[in-house]
Amino acid sequence: MNVAGREVSISNPDKVLFPDAGVTKRDLVYYYLAVADGALRAAGDRPNVLVRYPNGIGAEFFYQKRAPASRPEWVDVVALQFPSGRTAEEVVPRDAATLAWMANLACLELHPHPVRADDLDHPDELRIDLDPVPGVAWTQIQDVARVVQATFDDLGLVGWPKTSGSRGIHVNVRIERRWGFDEVRRAALAIARDVERRAPTLATSKWWKEERHGVFLDYNQNAKDRTVAAAYSVRPKPDARVSAPLTWDEVNDADPADFTLKTMPARFAAVGDRHAGIDAHAGSLERALELSARQEREGQGDAPWPLHYRKQSGEPPRVQPSKRRASTKRRVPTKPLIEIARSASKDAALAGVDRWKARHPEAAAHLQEADVLVDAMRGRFTTWTRVRINLEHVPDDLRPPQEALDPDDTPNEWADVNPETGRRRRPSKARTAS
Repeated sequence: MNVAGREVSISNPDKVLFPDAGVTKRDLVYYYLAVADGALRAAGDRPNVLVRYPNGIGAEFFYQKRAPASRPEWVDVVALQFPSGRTAEEVVPRDAATLAWMANLACLELHPHPVRADDLDHPDELRIDLDPVPGVAWTQIQDVARVVQATFDDLGLVGWPKTSGSRGIHVNVRIERRWGFDEVRRAALAIARDVERRAPTLATSKWWKEERHGVFLDYNQNAKDRTVAAAYSVRPKPDARVSAPLTWDEVNDADPADFTLKTMPARFAAVGDRHAGIDAHAGSLERALELSARQEREGQGDAPWPLHYRKQSGEPPRVQPSKRRASTKRRVPTKPLIEIARSASKDAALAGVDRWKARHPEAAAHLQEADVLVDAMRGRFTTWTRVRINLEHVPDDLRPPQEALDPDDTPNEWADVNPETGRRRRPSKARTAS
């Protein structure tokens, strides 16, 4: 293909990436060319993680932080240093040709960092991810989004909503490039807690899944090295759904299923980019950080970080509430949790849940949808799924004990990691001796 004077090679253009929707790699390339102006406004000039689905959404996918060595000379990169101390050159899309080249690599999603390539230490975007627990209706997510809008208004910030392309809503805020990652994350945490205060029955800022209800406001999406699917990203859903930018008025009537790879180009041609003005509204975090300081004076300090991060100064104990210890060193469970499965495949892990329910039909009959806790564990090179079940709604005499995991195929890079703390387990004396 010739894209604005640059030659882009498309290999296997007829490869089907979305079997149910009949979407091919060629379709993916043409989609990103059709929405290039908006996609570049969301992900351009930023380092991007490549999320690749080489054999379509039904097969394995992987995160690629390092840009391929064999790439056109016009594909820009920038070197990032991660919390682990490692560095990698990531792709920085700056034009439609680069989007087409990324699509040829079967990169369905655009996963930009919240920084510009010319200043990797000061984010220019704060992100609020409205992540519903299982069973939450779309209307409740819309209600929480309106509370988020009111909170931003009070803090002097302008929020730009979009469907996540999955079950939730993202709200992005352009900010002045004056604060580091830790301060931006702390501001996001303060905002999440304030939304929870305003709508306690609808929203939560609690990090541990066993404590959540309603819609979780994921403040940790603002931690360094975290990326979120950008506006116009194609998501790995059977209908090739996309993350659609919205106006606040559209949030009230929006249906995420209306926005797909096949429908978005016509919408884009008709109404343009709903986030076209986002760069003209870079706001200050001063009020949000004042809110954070006030919350801290009232006893709300830091909250848990993602599991694979090092323990942070001032962070509360990084252990799920059901396994915290009292001063007597005896476990005081707050939730009766059992672990069911670990697998690199989410479908395989959920199949293990189905087998568990078949073995324990009486207990399964008492479960609520939110009692099945599905954790997406993301490491440096791989992702895997952990599934637990909360038995609090099951009568005591019907609660099955912990059983062997089914399946249990944790990736090698996580074999020695405690999933509760994110730390490497110390080798046993026997292992050390051997």
